[in-house]
Amino acid sequence: MNYQWRLENHDLLFAKYFRLEEYAVSHELFNGGNSAVFTREIFERGSVVALLPYDPKLRKVVLIEQFRAGAIHDEKSPWLIECVAGVIDEGETVEEVAIRESKEEANCEIIHLEKICRYYVSPGGTTEECTLFCGIVDSNGIGGIHGLAEENEDIRVEVVDTEIAYQWLADGIIKSSATIIALQWLQLNESRLIVG
Repeated sequence: MNYQWRLENHDLLFAKYFRLEEYAVSHELFNGGNSAVFTREIFERGSVVALLPYDPKLRKVVLIEQFRAGAIHDEKSPWLIECVAGVIDEGETVEEVAIRESKEEANCEIIHLEKICRYYVSPGGTTEECTLFCGIVDSNGIGGIHGLAEENEDIRVEVVDTEIAYQWLADGIIKSSATIIALQWLQLNESRLIVG
């Protein structure tokens, strides 16, 4: 069924690097009728792309590690192990972002892109959508420190055996949602990607 909703009011609360907006909305109820008008503050993050570089010949993934301000209260460390990711700039396709960010953050050349999914990161409080890919790469010679200084990026790149990455996933070492989803997808699909 296609339920209806109404935007009653919209205000900009804050705008700097990110935006915070307030929406007053009402919507149809499952049992009939309409909700009262209520407000939600929404973090306007924009759309992003994330990509897990994968080498099917060597059965390795390329993971990055960087400081994340959103994880400063983590019990272990605010440095997270993640896949490559970046914001979509105006006029860019999701594929172009995946290729650009792979080069900028991990010095990877993408041979082929496999789209995994598109999902809302946390729809209770942000509009952020993520398009997630697995990118086929040749991992020989990949590693080191990368990122753009003008974006305050200090990114350590590591090539990891898939079995080790899967164990990190099981042990809770991987805490970034895009990376968790991508590695779970790879576990289910790796056999069809392996070159042999």
